[in-house]
Amino acid sequence: MIPRKPPRSVRNPYYAGPVSDHFDGVRFFSPSQPPDKSLKDLWRWRREGGGTPWPKRHPSPFRDLPPARTDGLRAALIGHASFLIQAAGLNILVDPVFSERASPVPFAGPKRVNPPGIAFEDLPPVDAVLITHNHYDHLDLDALGRLWRAYRPRVLAPLGNDAIVRARHPEIEVETRDWGQSLDLGRGVAAHLTPACHWSARGMRDRRMALWCAYVLTTPVGTVYHVGDTGFGDGGVFREVRARFGPPRLANLPIGAYEPRWFMKPQHMNPEDAVRAFRILEAEQALGHHWGTFRLTDEGIEDPPRALAAALAEAGIPEERFRPLRPGEAWEAPHSLG
Repeated sequence: MIPRKPPRSVRNPYYAGPVSDHFDGVRFFSPSQPPDKSLKDLWRWRREGGGTPWPKRHPSPFRDLPPARTDGLRAALIGHASFLIQAAGLNILVDPVFSERASPVPFAGPKRVNPPGIAFEDLPPVDAVLITHNHYDHLDLDALGRLWRAYRPRVLAPLGNDAIVRARHPEIEVETRDWGQSLDLGRGVAAHLTPACHWSARGMRDRRMALWCAYVLTTPVGTVYHVGDTGFGDGGVFREVRARFGPPRLANLPIGAYEPRWFMKPQHMNPEDAVRAFRILEAEQALGHHWGTFRLTDEGIEDPPRALAAALAEAGIPEERFRPLRPGEAWEAPHSLG
């Protein structure tokens, strides 16, 4: 994406910083990403319709009761893109969403079809919360307030998202970083912000005014790569992670919210894209998320795991190496690294 020089009248309410290769002084951008879809494109999608209906309820057969701590590596899906990652004695939540709707209002917008796979009351002591970006299905300010009151965790987010949190919760301390920067979380664990092919907005006038990211967690028990949202693009974001950090022990990759493809391709991978990313990364294990909780796009609720199974078969990859998790389902590394 080649940015245009922003009009002088446009002001970023979240972040003021120097121009860079992904910030034009007002808005952030992904250098390899095509231009944003327009309102005309949005109306075309809505006018064409044709999406597969979802059931009002789609309960998961799983409910996780995580251990208080683990010296190994464990990851559990709370729902949609919300994960509890336990590594080397630390408990880390990524994009925790516990609200009934992924929406700015409580009476409209995408509604859960299943409860959180880990009840809030069953969470272990939370040491850190990582936010990938500010879309409502990833940044739940009510949940963040509850977590702060209960645990006082470290909170890490990309540039500009601290202002969004402070507007609702001025008491919460949010540490922000840019792509390529890191934060030491303790116990030998560090969180590294890496690029993603996506965007951000909380309303109609703040598109791309806060940064978005993926995370790499380097830990004594292996490297974890967590992607909240991304398009595949040219695959460069995955090649860069592989080159810088080596093959991840675990990659959490989104596999849902991808139809219609003409609209969603720049910002959301489909299962075939996710398998391509998995092969580039050479990850030991992958877990699929971002499906089956909030209806955001046109595919059916069970389409992502079916398409993932087909893509894995086509690539000759055993299904157990890339599991599409349901809420409350957990994966644990079979052994500790020596």
